[in-house]
Amino acid sequence: MREIEAVSVGERSGLRYARILPEWAAELEALELASHPTADRADLYDAQGFSQLAQDFPEGCFAGFDGDELVAMGVGICCDFDWENPIHTIADLVPEDHSASGHDPDGRWYYGTSIATRLSHRRKGIGAELYVLRKQVCIDLGLDGIVAGGVIPGYAEHKENMSADEYIAEVREGRLYDRTLSFQIENGFEAVCGLPNYIADPATDSWAALIVWRNPQLQSGA
Repeated sequence: MREIEAVSVGERSGLRYARILPEWAAELEALELASHPTADRADLYDAQGFSQLAQDFPEGCFAGFDGDELVAMGVGICCDFDWENPIHTIADLVPEDHSASGHDPDGRWYYGTSIATRLSHRRKGIGAELYVLRKQVCIDLGLDGIVAGGVIPGYAEHKENMSADEYIAEVREGRLYDRTLSFQIENGFEAVCGLPNYIADPATDSWAALIVWRNPQLQSGA
């Protein structure tokens, strides 16, 4: 079995989670591409980007292993998110050429830049386990919380009848179910608003949802 320094073992999935290492960069790139086959590659990390993340913010980036196989990952950076101007794209935070990770060691928010699970390992609680790890990073580092742009795959079926913000509101109120956004809400995230042109995705006209989880151990917030 591959020797890794596990930081936790998934209670439901049984995966061993470890902080990412530069030597896993090619495997992480392949996993992300396999998990998001319709995404624009410019919106995804490449091996260089994962290697940079492993150097800049290993404590906030995790890989999940089933035996020797890398089957899941959840990565992010710290940033000072501008809540006065929340509309943004992933390219506003992470350079498209991956010349830098975008990580700000003095940033007050953990920004979740990517999460992926191999198709064969989905529906085993891995996403929830990765969120637990990310939340613990916020608690350990005293960060304000987690912010991210979350995909809204279910919007593809409703985009002809409602705006992205209307769809997000319907999911927020529980009147519609979105396999990604509803899951995030169930894990303690707030669905704030729509993000236009967040990542290239023709199915949803490139809309995403701004989501936030606030560190309950801190009194301050956005």
